[in-house]
Amino acid sequence: MTKRDDFIETQKVLRLATIDQKGTPHIVPVWYLYNSKKFYIGTNTRTEKAKNIKKNKQVGLCIDIGIRSPDIFGVLGQGSAKLILDKNLVSKLAKRILLRYFRSLENKSAKELLDDTDCIIEITPKKFSVWSY
Repeated sequence: MTKRDDFIETQKVLRLATIDQKGTPHIVPVWYLYNSKKFYIGTNTRTEKAKNIKKNKQVGLCIDIGIRSPDIFGVLGQGSAKLILDKNLVSKLAKRILLRYFRSLENKSAKELLDDTDCIIEITPKKFSVWSY
């Protein structure tokens, strides 16, 4: 596994950039799951990011840490996204994502998020760049 992949798998917040129907960037912090080939993000089809992906599959992403050298590291990515809508697959992936952030799915917030998740954004990265200072 590469340093890039190790970094991505240990971080917790990804900034996702989509493009709205007017061509304006929409950037949001999201929780995610990464498997060295794809990113998975739980959401709801009512969200701006999901609506944007329905119309334009091209996305950008950023995961970074640090404010002082030598502890500054980041990954930028570009790729294509699609919405997974199959209820069984959405539930399975949403649970895996939430377990990265909660000790148990019995947590009240985890339950609420799981109940509200009706789709998964699947991102296939096409290009990465890494920086370190």
